[in-house]
Amino acid sequence: MVKSAKNTICLWYNGDAEDAAQFYAQTFPDSSVVAVHRAPSDFPSGKKGDVLTVEFIVMGIPCLGLNGGSAFSHNEAFSFQVATDDQAETDRYWNAIVGNGGQESACGWCKDKWGLSWQITPIALTNAITDPDPAAAQRAFEAMMQMKKIDVAAIEAARQG
Repeated sequence: MVKSAKNTICLWYNGDAEDAAQFYAQTFPDSSVVAVHRAPSDFPSGKKGDVLTVEFIVMGIPCLGLNGGSAFSHNEAFSFQVATDDQAETDRYWNAIVGNGGQESACGWCKDKWGLSWQITPIALTNAITDPDPAAAQRAFEAMMQMKKIDVAAIEAARQG
């Protein structure tokens, strides 16, 4: 028996928690589907035997996908923020999410096809917008504000002036 985490992020899905968990496990390192639990009886959005919850891990963070139905949907008030080491890693995650039915947003944000928000954030961006030189930080921030997916080279060029 696996010891449950004391604190788990519960994410609401409309019947497709298992698909989402499988996608995350295939896309991100240190991610996996831990367990799939089926409903012991009928429930408001499903029948006995349907997938009710899915225990999964996203980049080391324990999550529980709840197939709760269509009453609630994800919004930008919750997002996973993924710190990337370089442009290649940024591109890989961004393209996986957007290319699998997701959509681009602004400033390094995108949504997966289940409506969950992701911030694909290069470490270079974080360093640039927190630069001790206020002018460098401002230039980098202003460059970021014009982007969808973050372009590390453009951020570094803006930081340098």
